[in-house]
Amino acid sequence: MRTALVGFLAGAASGVVMGFVSHICFRLRIFKSSLVVIDGSFFFRTLRLQGSSSLTYATGLFIHLVTSGIFGALYVVAAGFLGLDSLALPLVSLYVLLLWLSMLFIALPVSGEGILGTKSGPLAWLEQLILHIIFGVLYYLALKGFL
Repeated sequence: MRTALVGFLAGAASGVVMGFVSHICFRLRIFKSSLVVIDGSFFFRTLRLQGSSSLTYATGLFIHLVTSGIFGALYVVAAGFLGLDSLALPLVSLYVLLLWLSMLFIALPVSGEGILGTKSGPLAWLEQLILHIIFGVLYYLALKGFL
């Protein structure tokens, strides 16, 4: 049985990589948005503060690390509570699919990016799918102890 700490660490590590990939693709103009910038900007906008770009990046990365860790721990705890095998690839895949849909229909709209992230561009849903696939693969490998 995996513990919440293992889930948190696997989620945090996977989320940080996901955030870096998102930001690098944004800087290379492959993606129209960066999860790190979205998270950091939302934080400062919510508090009605002005953050420098460096502070926005650092805050966004920290927020993404913590939220990814929490979602990683939540999965392991929920699977254990339900008596499910947290290392079952179909179950991990289903969970990451739910995270992706939550991003498109809850997180992005709440952060001001619109449903499906349309304010970030017409293919934001695809960018998010790619990022969540990366997250899912890394998360699964981390849970299995390969990372």
